Amino acid sequence: MNIKDFVSGEWVQRYQYKSFSPSPVNHEWSWEDPQLNYLLEKATQAIGELNAYSLIVPDVDLFIQMHVMKEASNSSRIEGTRTGIDEALSPKELISPELRDDWQEVQNYVKAMNSAIDDLDNIPLSNRLLKKTHKILLQDVRGSEKQLGEFRNSQNWIEGSGPSNAVFVPPHFSEVDDLMSDLEKFWHNNDLLVPRLVKIAISHYQFETIHPFLDGNGRIGRLLITLYFVSKSLLNKPTLYVSSYLEKNRNDYYDALMRVREKNDLGHWIRFFLTAVLETAQEGKETFQSIQQLRNEVEKSTLSLGRRAEKARSLLNYLYKNPLVTAPEVSSLLNVTHQTASALIRDFEELGILQKWKKRGRSQLYVFARYLRLFMD
Repeated sequence: MNIKDFVSGEWVQRYQYKSFSPSPVNHEWSWEDPQLNYLLEKATQAIGELNAYSLIVPDVDLFIQMHVMKEASNSSRIEGTRTGIDEALSPKELISPELRDDWQEVQNYVKAMNSAIDDLDNIPLSNRLLKKTHKILLQDVRGSEKQLGEFRNSQNWIEGSGPSNAVFVPPHFSEVDDLMSDLEKFWHNNDLLVPRLVKIAISHYQFETIHPFLDGNGRIGRLLITLYFVSKSLLNKPTLYVSSYLEKNRNDYYDALMRVREKNDLGHWIRFFLTAVLETAQEGKETFQSIQQLRNEVEKSTLSLGRRAEKARSLLNYLYKNPLVTAPEVSSLLNVTHQTASALIRDFEELGILQKWKKRGRSQLYVFARYLRLFMD
């Protein structure tokens, strides 16, 4: 099917409202769109360059966790949470009570992402994997009463007090299983000569339109993008997360999705998505370059610590995964006395690596601020 001939679906009359029944997507796609082809080429090139960094940066897994934390914070903010990455990294006791639900949602996103990436070693990208991930995402947070890990068996809607005055009403729950089955087949249909970036662009639109869960669809749909990149070997490591771009361009993001449903303009959505991938991949490459520059600088500076240099390197490796630390944590991490841990922290302060931040109980919390800033919008 040519993208310009695509009919996104139809509105079906229900009791006092209409729901949108989307067209299946598991079929061939074609287009004559020079701008789409240009963006596809540029985005593919940018992903390749980003992927190269995951292959050449030593101990790249040390830095993956901060990418996941940034994605969790940005994706959750799209849904209305108020937790920045610096707060997401903080212990729960330092979060004000009115923000702890938001904080927990971000923590759940991190757990869900890490679990799903690990599961890809044994479970293919599938509805089963998405259901398992959804259960982790909503465990013990807002929405936890809404069929965790299961596709919905009632009507949901986007905005408004009900389906009769909602901005968008997804398909009736009786259609969800067949639509999600079609989408899963689309992911793995190797007979289709469709570039993988176009496939995931269509897939994200289709997932958000089906809205298969009662809650958490936005976060699962954005998490799906990274899972697809990794499962289809577009990325060796989960280093690309588009939620930062989508959060900054939230209105355009929602408008582009609705434009497909209302005007059948799938090409506009694909171009928007490819732009998001292109800019995010370029930003990710720049972040890795900055990480390498900072890493070389700080690790060179710790050589001046003499016999403590080896312990310093171990502490730095910890800080690359979580740039917040206390003296008791350093003592436990390095298996040294509290006095030795405090002395090493003072060394890091003098070298400009750590600085005082907040109090955690009676312990001082220190932050690797220059590193943390590389992940803050």
